[in-house]
Amino acid sequence: MRSKEGEMGDHAAEQAAVLALTKASPRDWYRTAAAISEAGSALRLLDGHTKALAAPNQKLADELVARIEPGDLAWARDTIEQTAARGGRLYTVLDREYPANLQMIYNKPPFIWVRGELRESDFRAIAVVGTRDASPGGVRRSTRLARDLASAGVTVLSGLARGIDTAAHTAALGVDRGRTVAVVGHGILTPAYPSENRRLAEEITARGALVSQFWPDAPPRQAHFPMRNVVMSGMAMGTVVIEASATSGAKMQARLALEHGKRLFLLESLVESQEWAQRYAERPGVLVVRRLDDVLDVLVKLASVPEQLTLSF
Repeated sequence: MRSKEGEMGDHAAEQAAVLALTKASPRDWYRTAAAISEAGSALRLLDGHTKALAAPNQKLADELVARIEPGDLAWARDTIEQTAARGGRLYTVLDREYPANLQMIYNKPPFIWVRGELRESDFRAIAVVGTRDASPGGVRRSTRLARDLASAGVTVLSGLARGIDTAAHTAALGVDRGRTVAVVGHGILTPAYPSENRRLAEEITARGALVSQFWPDAPPRQAHFPMRNVVMSGMAMGTVVIEASATSGAKMQARLALEHGKRLFLLESLVESQEWAQRYAERPGVLVVRRLDDVLDVLVKLASVPEQLTLSF
């Protein structure tokens, strides 16, 4: 099963093996990530070294190896090289550069692609999310929160969508040395979605990073956006929901944040207006934000953010 690259046992061969195993996965890529992580080497799995894995991972690994087709490793290697030539970087669950916060969740993807640069300091990240149909007040709150978090050296994560996401990214970029990362629902080589945010996506790439868990040329699909929320929650220490209806993807991210053991912040105005937020406010790990420095108070304990900074609202 191993190619010449596999025999070398080098980093590129491991990355190609991760992609090949993922390509062979019919569904639930996070299960593939779990099997690869437990094995500690995708190449060893391709060589049939599955006996030491826990029973569910062993069964899955055997199924994946059986599904590998001739040429899959060459396809994976070519995908990595061609994407790198266009400015994309690949980080797999086996790589040190794979984000530490994301590594700790149970449903992490086997890999992410990145345009721009991820930094170790992005461990101090907060996701700012909300509805695409944001009210003027919601845009104002998102802007102020993201601006002040970026001023405190916190990386602002969001999803490049219209409304709250756009306001958060834009505000973070408006801060001198502010950091923002966009987690997108399409491949990193696909033109950014929505189209009106393509210039914003390039600015984020230049100052922060664009992150995707999908194949580099994958188009935006409705099913991708809930999956995108998993990565956004996973990469952050916590999520702030600014505005969101009961059917919003931001509500889904609120649930994911709690599943991931992350802190969830709900703006008081959201709790007052949405029944779902009122129910969530009763759960452990949820903080209702009455002043924006309520978020900072938690970050001081979690991420060594300077105490003297006061967020304005």
